[in-house]
Amino acid sequence: MNSQLVECTNRIREKLGQNSSLHATLKFDCGVEGVVFVDALQNPHIVDNQSREAICTVTLSLLDLVALLDGELKPVQGFMSGRLKLAGDMSVAMRLQKVV
Repeated sequence: MNSQLVECTNRIREKLGQNSSLHATLKFDCGVEGVVFVDALQNPHIVDNQSREAICTVTLSLLDLVALLDGELKPVQGFMSGRLKLAGDMSVAMRLQKVV
């Protein structure tokens, strides 16, 4: 598994903590690099690299996921520029701004 993806998974797990305001399932799909799946309906939250069905899927490159977590790419900016593609419940994506 890609070490950058593992690092992103750990950072998302750390940012979410045990109980966040996300209250949904979310998948960051980085294509061939892999996925980060978040189940914030469970307590404690589950953050792993298993590809499962999610309420909202964010498709982006692994580099853009790193930029998102570093604060260099804002979710709305990424969506408007086409660097992030959303599928599913858009309200989950809006709550994502509080998490990353």
